[in-house]
Amino acid sequence: MLEGLPPHRPTHVLRLITDEPSARTMTELLGEMFDPMETAVAAFEVEETGAWRLEAYFSEEPDAEMIRDLIRPVVGAQADEAAFETIDQQDWVRASLEGLKPVRAGRFLVHGGHDRHHVRANDLAIEIEAALAFGTGHHGTTLGCLRALVDELKRRRPARVLDVGTGTGILGFAAAKALHTPVIAGDLDPEAVTTARGNARLNGLGPYLRLYHAPGVRHALANRPRGFDVVFANILARPLKRLAPSLTAVVADDGVLILSGLIERDVPGVLSTYRHRGFHLARSGVIEGWATLVLRRGGAAARPR
Repeated sequence: MLEGLPPHRPTHVLRLITDEPSARTMTELLGEMFDPMETAVAAFEVEETGAWRLEAYFSEEPDAEMIRDLIRPVVGAQADEAAFETIDQQDWVRASLEGLKPVRAGRFLVHGGHDRHHVRANDLAIEIEAALAFGTGHHGTTLGCLRALVDELKRRRPARVLDVGTGTGILGFAAAKALHTPVIAGDLDPEAVTTARGNARLNGLGPYLRLYHAPGVRHALANRPRGFDVVFANILARPLKRLAPSLTAVVADDGVLILSGLIERDVPGVLSTYRHRGFHLARSGVIEGWATLVLRRGGAAARPR
């Protein structure tokens, strides 16, 4: 489980080995205490021992003693064992990819350079070297969006696709691979745009990806009223609510808006915001506590799963 998306430029990490209930409690506690745009907290089982590892990533140096005091009611004296380390920004995601397995969604296969041998003849393979931008396909939000795209492709072949908050570029790459058509993709982080451009070249998709650097759709490439058949926005709940007027404005009359970056408790508030913009829930899915919503204009709303 993971609370918050890892910051694009983490500088410090907290690591602590504990039991499952404590790890889950601390994940929720730290996720509530810190800005999700600046901090991400993950907890996962260590297969070799059965213990659980808590990891919290910070975009600036945290107050270690304050955090130890915060988690002490949960883990007691074990709080003193919490290790705070600095992170080499240039290598942190690249190093983490070395231990990750390829991820599949339909014919899409997302993999690192070390796993090219897993690619099959009929795969739509996407090779990602993430550098400093987040979005490797292993996180529930990205995988949820890929699965939503797979479902949409079973229904039709959209001609115009926009990826808002593209990160490494993976969702735009998937659409371009499947549709053989140019895709518009943007991010407010210039490092993410640089990373996506490099990954596009790596995948032979340079001519298909038209990138912009701007928040939301505030760029001539993206600000096209009713201009896109599919719009991805894999961000977080608060910016998704803030961007609702501009995101809904660029979705075509029969288009879909695919939202993610939401933990399950965020879903009702986000759906309410978009209902006020004339959109209803067509489909939804949850992966490891992260929700992906597929919205359409008008019609009757489906119940979130």
